[in-house]
Amino acid sequence: MESLYLLIPIALVFCVIAIRLLLWAIDNGQYDDLDKEAWKILADDIEPPKETPIAQPTEQSQAIKGAAKTPATKDGN
Repeated sequence: MESLYLLIPIALVFCVIAIRLLLWAIDNGQYDDLDKEAWKILADDIEPPKETPIAQPTEQSQAIKGAAKTPATKDGN
């Protein structure tokens, strides 16, 4: 019985704190728009990646390609 003299005031303090936190959250707009975030994840507003222009081949890369295409002679040269 004596423990109730301690536990009841502690429980009342916790209830008062919980109610104050709830009222603070309501006043600060925490519960204003609950559906926005739920619909936000379903919205398809992601932009597709932009196409990058293809780089023109340089003289060095064309020389490398040309050297690779030339057939080898019977001598191996």
